[in-house]
Amino acid sequence: MRAWRLNELGYPWDVLELGEYPSPDPGPGQARITVEATDLNFADILHCQGTYQERSNPPFTPGMGASGTVVAVGPDCDLKVGDRVIGSGAGGWGGYASEALIKGATARRVPDDVSIPAACAANVIYGTAWFSLYRRGQMQAGETVLVLAAAGGVGSAAVQMAKAAGCTVIAAAGGAAKVQTCRELGADTVIDYDNGDLYQSVMDATGGRGCDIIYDPVGGKYFDVARRLVAWEGRLLVVGFASGTIPQAPANHLLVKNYSVVGVHMGGYRGRMDEVLEECYDELWPQVADGRLDPLVSQELPLDGLLDGLLALHNRQTTGRVLVRPDL
Repeated sequence: MRAWRLNELGYPWDVLELGEYPSPDPGPGQARITVEATDLNFADILHCQGTYQERSNPPFTPGMGASGTVVAVGPDCDLKVGDRVIGSGAGGWGGYASEALIKGATARRVPDDVSIPAACAANVIYGTAWFSLYRRGQMQAGETVLVLAAAGGVGSAAVQMAKAAGCTVIAAAGGAAKVQTCRELGADTVIDYDNGDLYQSVMDATGGRGCDIIYDPVGGKYFDVARRLVAWEGRLLVVGFASGTIPQAPANHLLVKNYSVVGVHMGGYRGRMDEVLEECYDELWPQVADGRLDPLVSQELPLDGLLDGLLALHNRQTTGRVLVRPDL
């Protein structure tokens, strides 16, 4: 099998090496899959640097998620050879390879009417959007939703999901190309926050009222603008910190404007409230299968192209999802 291996911590484009390795044997609770698609994530870059909350000691193959077909099963694993699955990388053999080990207990079977690449692209982004908008944000038809970083993976999913729910969507992104992507996604109002005043543009679009829900996967300086844009009884959803800076919200501002700052930790439901995860995907898969939700995939790269994809992701030059498909 071919796999990218990290022998020392650092930026992945500096330290990852592609080589041939024997197929790893699945341990207890693990399965080995042939990788048909894996998605690129900022978290994988942090993992390679040793700054992600879950650290691994080199050598290991990164790629926190992997999608494909089960070819071998270890002890105490409920998966079967031939199952089509999405899973979390395990045992130091993650998804940036032609074969990977996954955790059987957290793997999710892919319905027959959903392709593996589509499932891979949709899994995290629509799951995040569903938990954010429906579970934590209590989104209702007719509300106004502002999505930051709206041309990215989780942002584009939120734009599509809020539109499908009957909301008015304001999409904010940086640069002409990403703004055009937001228009194509169906946003009602599109704002280029690299070349305009985000606060004033949103206030103009809402008649000075602000937004019922603000979906923020960015943090940093945009969080401070976003909290000023929350309408009375609105919800500011803390989805992530792609900017690299963790912001703070002054409690007096929350009180005076009577809004909520709501954390979204999709992964935290696993093992606590697994039934909510099942509810999420029971709703999502049929919509992916029939095209109501269509994940935005900007690139599909061969395994050799991984480093270029990660560097483009790091430099915020991508839109939607970037997939690596070893069969290309």
